Amino acid sequence: MEKTVNEIASLVGGSVCGDGARVIRSLASLDEAGADDLAFAVPPHIEEARGAKAGALLLPQGTEGFDGTVIFAAEPKAAFAKLMAIFTPPIEHAVGVSDEAYIGADVQIGAGATVLPFACIDDHAVIGAGVTVYPHAYVGQYTTIGDHTVLYPSATVREHCRIGARCTIHSGAVIGADGFGFTTEAGVHTKVPQVGGVIIEDDVEIGAHVGIDRATLGATVIGKGTKIDNLVHIGHNCNIGANCLIVAQTGISGSTKVGHNVTFGGQVGTVGHINIGANSVYAARSGIIGDMPEGVFCAGFPVQPHAEWLRVQAAIRRLPEMVKKIKTLEKRLEDLSGKD
Repeated sequence: MEKTVNEIASLVGGSVCGDGARVIRSLASLDEAGADDLAFAVPPHIEEARGAKAGALLLPQGTEGFDGTVIFAAEPKAAFAKLMAIFTPPIEHAVGVSDEAYIGADVQIGAGATVLPFACIDDHAVIGAGVTVYPHAYVGQYTTIGDHTVLYPSATVREHCRIGARCTIHSGAVIGADGFGFTTEAGVHTKVPQVGGVIIEDDVEIGAHVGIDRATLGATVIGKGTKIDNLVHIGHNCNIGANCLIVAQTGISGSTKVGHNVTFGGQVGTVGHINIGANSVYAARSGIIGDMPEGVFCAGFPVQPHAEWLRVQAAIRRLPEMVKKIKTLEKRLEDLSGKD
């Protein structure tokens, strides 16, 4: 791939300062970029970019003090992501169903779908147009996979699930495993049948080794446009809103309802049967133990407003000093009491 700086600027709606005819052959990070590469920087990495050896830089509009070739864009990170898709050729496979794939009875496969060797499509499943199913992926009975969705190797979508269009399900993800439901009597745990399903709406991405449990009754729902990182667990009968971001190792307990545009940092945990308001952010390792309102930024365990949590953390760091002062004051009081 080769494009001039002017061509690249046109692709991302940017403006050029410097040598617009310069040829860029690849994209690279700031610390690895060379004379033929384009790199990008946003605050707080602008100063770092001044020492970069890149042939051209993609920077925010209004950035000053750069003498080399620069493309200025309103959103450099988004522009760079667009260029990554252009400069990286897509992986291509022969369209069609491999003779080495297992296709069950009464399966429907849409136009332009690709089912690779050793994939398993079980009875009565529906595969939409343009879907790609990689080796060792499994689609269960009566499950529907929406148009242009991709199931990477060893992804599992169990029976009676519905996956929307343009979803990405990474390797090792399991959608529709049984919810964790048991009754206990006389010390014996007895399984409650988990007969519901899972609904994944359009444009959802599900990371590697994610577990999304099927509902006991009804459906576990993941809203349109939500993105789920690796190693996340979502319990049975959860309802996750649209456009949420759920970072690695987060666990959302069963029957939790999450509004739209909620961000969970890494290792966030929740109790079950609570409501979490929309447009909220929870910092890494937050512990959510009750209903939460909309529009909050929280942290800590138990979860609290982020500003308050920062004050608590600052106070904790002073504890050794405070303990020493308290002991000194106690000794002085003791001495004064002795004199009386």
